[in-house]
Amino acid sequence: MKKIYRSKSDQKIAGICGGLGELLGLDPTLIRLALIFGTIVTGFFPLVLTYIVGWFIIPEKTDNQPTV
Repeated sequence: MKKIYRSKSDQKIAGICGGLGELLGLDPTLIRLALIFGTIVTGFFPLVLTYIVGWFIIPEKTDNQPTV
């Protein structure tokens, strides 16, 4: 089972989109654009709150963890 980690190498704020990009095999820029679009559509608060919660509960990837 794959685990999600926050990316240390591809981060703009917390590395969540970079980590999702690594996990899903997608370009993190596409995930960032989808996040921005979703934030506009749902009205700022829901996705921003989800991002902040993810920042605290998703662990940061360490150097000794293998890439999947």
